[in-house]
Amino acid sequence: MKKLLCLSALVLFVAACAGSGDGTGSDTTSAATSETTEGGNPSYDPNRGEGKFTNVEVKPNLDAGMAEKGEKVADLKCTSCHKMTDERLVGPGWAGVTTRHAPEWIMNFMTNTDVMIDKDPKAQAMLEICMVRMPNQNLSDDDARNVYEYMRKVDGVK
Repeated sequence: MKKLLCLSALVLFVAACAGSGDGTGSDTTSAATSETTEGGNPSYDPNRGEGKFTNVEVKPNLDAGMAEKGEKVADLKCTSCHKMTDERLVGPGWAGVTTRHAPEWIMNFMTNTDVMIDKDPKAQAMLEICMVRMPNQNLSDDDARNVYEYMRKVDGVK
């Protein structure tokens, strides 16, 4: 099983690195539109993320019911690659993630993984560190919101 996981990770890594970029490293963090920049890379708003979540309502106190549901989803789809500490496993640890990224960014990354990795500078930087492209887990919007609430619990929100 470990050999299969390692082989899968290697295939994903090779696929992620096989892009046909021009290597210019041009900055494309201007306003989000459907236009492209001179280098052919899509324009992108790094503060918004790429996806449908533009305003996630987060209450000051933790919603324990949502966090419990999120923990169940995370146990099934996330914890094989992410630890709840700051230690990296396959992907980065989750400790402090809700203080490093906006809720909209996190939820867009969970639900629109491929586009975020292709366009978002923060997601691309994480890919360079972890060297494995996060697979799309096909989370529903509700599952993503519940997992986000669980992340807040991991970060000590009460």
